[in-house]
Amino acid sequence: MPELPEVEVCRRGLQPEVTGELILGAVVRSPRLRLPLPATLGDTLAGQRVVAVRRRGKYLLLDCRGGIEDGCLIIHLGMSGSLRFVANDKTPEKHDHVDILFARQTLRLSDPRRFGVVLWHALGEAPHPLLAVLGIEPLAEEFTGDWLFAATRGRAAPIKPVLMDSHLVVGIGNIYAAESLFRAGIWPLRAASRISRERYRRLAPAIRQTLADAIAAGGSSIRNYVHSDGGAGCFQVDCAVYGRAGEPCRRCGGVIRQVRQGGRSTFYCPSCQH
Repeated sequence: MPELPEVEVCRRGLQPEVTGELILGAVVRSPRLRLPLPATLGDTLAGQRVVAVRRRGKYLLLDCRGGIEDGCLIIHLGMSGSLRFVANDKTPEKHDHVDILFARQTLRLSDPRRFGVVLWHALGEAPHPLLAVLGIEPLAEEFTGDWLFAATRGRAAPIKPVLMDSHLVVGIGNIYAAESLFRAGIWPLRAASRISRERYRRLAPAIRQTLADAIAAGGSSIRNYVHSDGGAGCFQVDCAVYGRAGEPCRRCGGVIRQVRQGGRSTFYCPSCQH
């Protein structure tokens, strides 16, 4: 699933291409993805000008003005989605479900597993329910070790799934949780409430740096995630623990272990993390 770094890389790729551009319309080829696609999306988007491209958690937000109503196009890439620019006359393929039409090019959403979201949200309405429940942004100034310590009091669950709870913190997926915990030296099975304030003060910057490094590397292309220009991310190439079960730890030489947590694989070094 594209996580915060992949979505932020996508946002940065979209921003210079579509900001200020006029949307000519949209083509919807499927009745629904994770949620039904708006039947009137083409009419709503026609004549809109994109004024900003934002991100909230793993959602892309295209702020639009000048059409039949001002608002925001909300896009989530789901488990396997990607946005890419194609020529306006390029024939769609099997999993190409939505096109956003511009004069120079088309922004095409491909989503093989159909877990993505494309919604219109009118300006002035209450925050969309999908966005209203989201937790803090880990790249925000307010995200500190002290904030994490306070937010995890009474949380008996292991720290790794707690970090992946989007109601608490958005966008920290499996790979980034594992790498952040390794950098902070914290065992991923340790109860969140049993981690000291000082250790959280190491964890918060480790999370921020891990995400920043991933964004700089273009994200992680584990399966079929690609950038808006068709390129791939490479953060996964230099992972310290993720995907390296049975291999030597690059810090201490011990063996990286793998366990299952909540149906997801967790990787850690038993010598470096406690």
